[in-house]
Amino acid sequence: METDLKALFGDIDIYLFDQLLKGRMTKDMRILDAGCGSGRNLVYLLQSGYSVVAFDRSEAAIAEVRRLGAKCSPNWRDEQARVETAEQLSFRSESFDFIISSAVLHFAHNEEHFEQMTDELWRVLAPGGRLFARLASTIGMEEAMPPLGDGQFLLPDGSRRFLVNEERIVALVERLSGQLYEPLKTVIVAGKRCMTTLCIQKQN
Repeated sequence: METDLKALFGDIDIYLFDQLLKGRMTKDMRILDAGCGSGRNLVYLLQSGYSVVAFDRSEAAIAEVRRLGAKCSPNWRDEQARVETAEQLSFRSESFDFIISSAVLHFAHNEEHFEQMTDELWRVLAPGGRLFARLASTIGMEEAMPPLGDGQFLLPDGSRRFLVNEERIVALVERLSGQLYEPLKTVIVAGKRCMTTLCIQKQN
């Protein structure tokens, strides 16, 4: 019988799917989807009984996630999805074992805002926990992305984003006293933007 992969996995980030295949996320972990949007990375986790909490700054997105949760999980509670911002979280410190941050950090307004978001995510990550982040960068397309100040860059597709380079990522990992548990991976998308996968583990 052919498996309906779309129904099983939704529109999951392929690099997050890679984390699942490698056993980086397990059902005994407390998982946070930080900046979850409408829940594209939650379908498999919810249907498979993972312990998941999600937040987003958009009320409409959280309403959608709550509908998704009720559909996918018999044990769903609406308080598992909250309207919050990454720079000011209500969760207790060291609450989660695995944090997903997919296409969120490059919406930082400036360096200070970027550090506020990363510091908060790191605060709620438990010792030994992992932060999986996908964010836009300049890696591989440095000459095509003119700086606009405050860490903002103009992308070839006309959008404006807060971008990091490899040096900035290394500095971030060092400042957090974490370690990369996967090598950095960057994909150039049609010559218009670069997306880097950052996987950091917190020391025990």
